[in-house]
Amino acid sequence: MLLCVLRSPRGHNHLQKLTFVFARISRFLRQYRLPLLLLLLAAVTEVYFHTSRFSVNQPDHDLDPPFHTQCQEPVTEGPREKAALVMLVRNSELEGAVKTVRSIEKHFNQWFHYPIVFLNDEAWDDVFIETMNATASGEVRFEVLTQEEWSFPSWMDVGKARQGIDQQGKDGILYAGMESYHHMCRFYSGKFYTFDALKEYKWYWRIEPDVDFYCALTYDPFVEMARRSKVYGYTIALPEVPRTCPSLFREMADWKERHRPEIRGSEELWKAMVSPSWVPWPFRRMSLFRHRDRGGDGWNMCHYWSNFEIASLDFFRSKEYQSLFEHLDSTGGFYRERWGDAPVHSLALAMLLDSPQRVHHFADIGYRHDSFFQCPANAFGSKQLPHSDVLSENIPWAPEYASGIGCRCECDGAKTLNVPAYCLNRLKQPNSDRRLSTWAWVRSRYT
Repeated sequence: MLLCVLRSPRGHNHLQKLTFVFARISRFLRQYRLPLLLLLLAAVTEVYFHTSRFSVNQPDHDLDPPFHTQCQEPVTEGPREKAALVMLVRNSELEGAVKTVRSIEKHFNQWFHYPIVFLNDEAWDDVFIETMNATASGEVRFEVLTQEEWSFPSWMDVGKARQGIDQQGKDGILYAGMESYHHMCRFYSGKFYTFDALKEYKWYWRIEPDVDFYCALTYDPFVEMARRSKVYGYTIALPEVPRTCPSLFREMADWKERHRPEIRGSEELWKAMVSPSWVPWPFRRMSLFRHRDRGGDGWNMCHYWSNFEIASLDFFRSKEYQSLFEHLDSTGGFYRERWGDAPVHSLALAMLLDSPQRVHHFADIGYRHDSFFQCPANAFGSKQLPHSDVLSENIPWAPEYASGIGCRCECDGAKTLNVPAYCLNRLKQPNSDRRLSTWAWVRSRYT
């Protein structure tokens, strides 16, 4: 068919035009080959130096080792931090809340008796209160959120916001069609930290309904975090769903640039969050793609999963963080899009913390929420303190491994994670003295 077209008069004309165009291009390339080669070399060199700026420095030793690598005899009479376990939950989620509290009592709080603060956006049911008082070993508090904490900003057009939320649901964006989910993300991103009922505390451990803890945590994580100058602790790192927050990274990067003189953050954490552009200057600055800053560099979508977090309330109450939250809130992005509190926390930590060592990965805590889990391998032999009287209540544990660090974990540490390890490896880079091979790095995205 093509041969017939080219043999026709019209096809012959097309062939002549193509031949003419290729001849002109060839002549141009021969005539300007040296300037073009120099231009190409300059572009490649510029891209190399640009991307090199985002290479995360490798420390000469592990900056964030586990706090402990074996069971400890719980110090039941030791000093305590001003801390609380906090759960946002509704009366209808009583069964899931009981499951979580029983699990954390069994594996931790039966020895340390930290208070549990339950938060709700509606009045508490008597059955919920009675059940939780009977389940928890320490003080239990029941708080109700106000309209200010659990609603749209006062300046927002509520009707228009709800239309946008409905449209997000119709577009199939995960959880984005639920008004309450947007309220929750906004609350946990900012209002949570200034809530009156939490003002007496300096630390919080966020827990959720219907989660499992698998390992005995026989030391006090709040005391260890304070003693080692940590600010934020997590178990799992995941990529965000791109459709939920297309403009979030641009807004946060813009705020970072405007406040650069007053920010004393470590660039290593920020670099771990960024995927630099391979487009040469000045074209990368023209990028209109989502999840990119004004320089054209992108967010790799990795974040600490905030369903589990042990963190400093003082950090999130700071003038810098609250200023960032107020800026984000003023854009309406928590409702125009579905900005999750997990990426907000993660990017804020990356831009505001003065050292990567302020972030701690609780590699020794076994944890499951929804279908995601972390399961440490158990430490070997005597490290399980098999003759401990205090720990005797814990039922038999899973197999032990020579390199294990878990304490009496009930899950088998042969498989430690059920999510691709790319984000965990990426976000641990600033603290890690080891780097994956190229092949292992690629595999970590998918296995």
